[in-house]
Amino acid sequence: MTNTTNNRVDEPVYWVLFGAGGMWSAIFAPAAILIVCFLIPLGVIDGADLFTGLTRFAGSFLGRIFILLMIVLPLWCGMHRIHHCLHDMKARWPGLKGLCYGLAAALSLVALFLVCTF
Repeated sequence: MTNTTNNRVDEPVYWVLFGAGGMWSAIFAPAAILIVCFLIPLGVIDGADLFTGLTRFAGSFLGRIFILLMIVLPLWCGMHRIHHCLHDMKARWPGLKGLCYGLAAALSLVALFLVCTF
């Protein structure tokens, strides 16, 4: 009989990131997309005043955190879905878990670097 508890120690971390990414994608991302992609270009919201405010917000600490979360949380959610989708399709490669979550971690670090430097 094999011990499966050691193999699943890190799984709750991925599920928390998945849940946070799904919640972020459901609540904050549609509002941001609606404002930036539709309401401003259609003229519903005055873009000149809002652009100044958005630029100031994006340069602040909270704005950078918001932008980072807009990138990182949906990324982890998507990679968790891809990992479990491939697992459900019986694509059980030895390094699949490391590939999916390693790619999410690497891209999160790239996003962190880019958000902090610009």
